[in-house]
Amino acid sequence: MNSKPFLAIAFAGLILSACSARYQTPVAMGGDDDDAVCQSRGYAQGSPEYVACRKDRDVQRNAAITRSDRRQRDLGEYMLNHPDRP
Repeated sequence: MNSKPFLAIAFAGLILSACSARYQTPVAMGGDDDDAVCQSRGYAQGSPEYVACRKDRDVQRNAAITRSDRRQRDLGEYMLNHPDRP
């Protein structure tokens, strides 16, 4: 039995699954709906507290995405600068 086609398909699937997960929201933020979170805190839609809550959630999400992107970039740079280390 020839295992090369199977390995090629498995490797391609692994690469594609990694690419599809790259732009998902980081786990640190959670998958919560911002509207539901802010309303559960007792803020009415349109109130200044609600708007501030939504802005805070946006800032937290953007910071988490920035950290994730920075870690990914740093890992790539490390791998390029240290090809002899796994």
